[in-house]
Amino acid sequence: MLSSKEIFVPENLINLAEKTPFIPACIVCAHYEPILKSSKLAYDLNLIQPIFIGKKELILKISKKIEWDLSEFEIIDISNDLDSAAAGVKLASQEKVKIIIKGNIHTDLLMGTYVKKDFNLIGSNRLSHIWHMTLNKNDKPLIITDGVLNVSPRVDIKMHILKNAVKFMNKIGINKPRVAILSATEDPIKSIPSSIEAKEVMEKAIEQKIDAFVQGPLAFDNAISPKAASIKKISGEVAGKADVLLVPNIETGNTLAKTLVHFLGACAAGTIVGSKVPVVIPSRSDSVESMLASIAAANISTE
Repeated sequence: MLSSKEIFVPENLINLAEKTPFIPACIVCAHYEPILKSSKLAYDLNLIQPIFIGKKELILKISKKIEWDLSEFEIIDISNDLDSAAAGVKLASQEKVKIIIKGNIHTDLLMGTYVKKDFNLIGSNRLSHIWHMTLNKNDKPLIITDGVLNVSPRVDIKMHILKNAVKFMNKIGINKPRVAILSATEDPIKSIPSSIEAKEVMEKAIEQKIDAFVQGPLAFDNAISPKAASIKKISGEVAGKADVLLVPNIETGNTLAKTLVHFLGACAAGTIVGSKVPVVIPSRSDSVESMLASIAAANISTE
């Protein structure tokens, strides 16, 4: 059942990212072939101006293999992962880079360094992760949030996730996105806590006048299928037409996004948003195309 479909980088992301060329970016623990390949593609498209952090000898060995001459680029030679993370985050704190790209380093180590108060990268907003999902080059995207960072977010955290998603949608040209707050049902039921929380989030979004159509709870089929919504007599601006799926927990978002990737050959462009500097957090199983799309998404997310 696994897909053998070719993965396509969405043209809209590349076209938008090209409007702000050569964004300074650092690659933390850059001694990793897939991330160097995707970074080369991003550089060739004028999306980033990279600084490499990590094991210099290995970075140069890999760059030679992929035929990328790094002689004119800055390479910070650090063999320790924690020190590499600190070096990258420090560059962001000093405003020398506007994007951080994760290489061969664990996400929790990099993000644990990123959120330290000393670096002053976190404001009043909560960080969250978005996946910009497409099947073909010119698809309208489906956004899934949050399947990477926030494990089991409370209602107040979901409001931050919602606002981050709406802001990102505005940056990719969708001015009033349709946001479905997912649960296992379209009715608030006490035995399903996520359905109660979904209703609360919808009510808060209306109260706070968030510039989006927000509806919940909605089950997945009712959120994305007009036919399913019609059969169940669910009306509203979002039902069957969702642009954004705000998931109840990390397991739902992670599984949903990876199902689309591995069963349908979707391109998952993922980035962490909500702070001064977006962070690209690719999975080791991601395709080079998805990594390139993630860098483009981060480029678009820069302030």
